[in-house]
Amino acid sequence: MPKDPDVVLYTDGACSGNPGPGGWAAILKHPATGTVRKLSGGHRKTTNNRMELAAAIEGLKTIDASKPHRVHLVSDSQYMIHGLTQWIEGWIANHWRRGKKAGAPPVKNAELWKELLALTQRHDMTYEHVRGHSGHPENEECDRMAVRAIEALRSKPDG
Repeated sequence: MPKDPDVVLYTDGACSGNPGPGGWAAILKHPATGTVRKLSGGHRKTTNNRMELAAAIEGLKTIDASKPHRVHLVSDSQYMIHGLTQWIEGWIANHWRRGKKAGAPPVKNAELWKELLALTQRHDMTYEHVRGHSGHPENEECDRMAVRAIEALRSKPDG
């Protein structure tokens, strides 16, 4: 982890079926004060990748954007971490397509990637991939929270 982040954001997404009902969760920790904030939610018909992105988006939305913060994002989603650190510049250069050639397929979940990019650009971001289901305490808690969000969706009548 980089030295002295203002906020450490742990995220996870889950889906029961892919697509199917999905949940996302985020834990924000403020190391200087020890403050912890937990968020979760879900969607009735979604994918795991969309829930991974939603977790980061919703977590970043809660961070005060009036000034840049040092934010360390921790996720078990290689899709999200690689997207933010390796792929996104190419997607932008290719007008949100997955290649330079005419007719290249569009980037999946482009609207979420664009929203996530805008939120990350407000802050000084660093990223860390952790192995899922490996005992990382915050990752395991985010997973439990995301699964509970799915269960909450299932317990409510469609509406």
